[in-house]
Amino acid sequence: MFSPLTVCLSVCLCAGCLQKVVDGSGQNLDRHQLLRRMEDSHPKEDAACSIVIHAPKIMMTISECKSDGRFVNPWPTWKQPSLFSLLQWKLTERNHNGIPHKEELDRTLPIQMPYFMQSSSDTSVLDGSLRVTWLGHSSTLVELDGIMILTDPMFSKRASPSLWFGPSRYRDAPCDVDQLPENVRAVVISHNHYDHLDYNTVINLNQRFGDKLHWFVPLGLASWMHASHCKTVTELDWWQSELLPGTSVSFVATPCQHWSRRTISDENRTLWASWCILGPKHRVFFAGDTGYCSGFQEIGHLYGPFDIALIPIGAYAPRWFLKFQHLDPEEAVHVHQDVLARHSLGIHWGTFTLTDEHYLEPREELERARGRHGLTEEDFFVLEHGASWQTSTMVSAH
Repeated sequence: MFSPLTVCLSVCLCAGCLQKVVDGSGQNLDRHQLLRRMEDSHPKEDAACSIVIHAPKIMMTISECKSDGRFVNPWPTWKQPSLFSLLQWKLTERNHNGIPHKEELDRTLPIQMPYFMQSSSDTSVLDGSLRVTWLGHSSTLVELDGIMILTDPMFSKRASPSLWFGPSRYRDAPCDVDQLPENVRAVVISHNHYDHLDYNTVINLNQRFGDKLHWFVPLGLASWMHASHCKTVTELDWWQSELLPGTSVSFVATPCQHWSRRTISDENRTLWASWCILGPKHRVFFAGDTGYCSGFQEIGHLYGPFDIALIPIGAYAPRWFLKFQHLDPEEAVHVHQDVLARHSLGIHWGTFTLTDEHYLEPREELERARGRHGLTEEDFFVLEHGASWQTSTMVSAH
């Protein structure tokens, strides 16, 4: 029987980088502490630039930062997008998104009024229960064991540094920041791309909630958050964790396969992450924005099973260009299985004009992928904008 620490099982650490992991009890360990804790019971080999600790079953992937200060994905499944490949996509591929006029969108992708905007609804925080409301794209409102949490909140019309160009919404957010419940306590950010970290949304959230809002962000993003007037920011490396003060809810930054950039010169200067939100009664996994990688199996082994996983299913075509950074529905099902999710909600689709697949294809392909893997609609589903899923009951799911 292994202790929570030895569940780490096999660890590869880059000798040149300061990197941290978290053991099963939630304690943060840097690479030197980890080695001291494990060297008595596990043999190690010192290669030219790495230390490998052998143990059964699992290898926990540690973030990697090069000497130039840029993070890299440590998996062979990654290929960094280039300007040439971007131009090749835009010049040679046909856009099939087929986004229709508003009347058709209202029929095929209706927007519901969220429960917290309905006068007859109880908007108090669910004590000891679990509810997720889809606010479009990767934005959700998670209510877990008495705490309200936002994931990658994005309420602006464009995912862009400009109001005049860049990807635009074809489905409005089902609410504004001012209409959110007053009890929102925390926000998790997966990375700094404009469709996941929006300056105007951050400013509006700070104006609405002030000091009581706690931001959880990947390594390197704290300075941007502070410059955007966020008061309480916790910056975490992969496998680091932190309790939300005054609660028993823990936030763990975990691996995913993506990249970061907001300007011409800052490519991969900040880390990207998925998130495990662990309460005393429920667990939620937020995959963020990601391609498929072996890191999800590690997350499932260490923190699964999850009551629900929030997994991207859209913005994946053409595959030759986007496969490395965005899941398609088939890969999303693999993530669902890897992290040991009891239920999964498809996100990152049906909101912005980003890529070439038909705007309804993610939903249709998810249905086909479920069938291939023997899953039901209850296992992995999508919601209408503004709709909610609560414990084991889906509300307005397709």
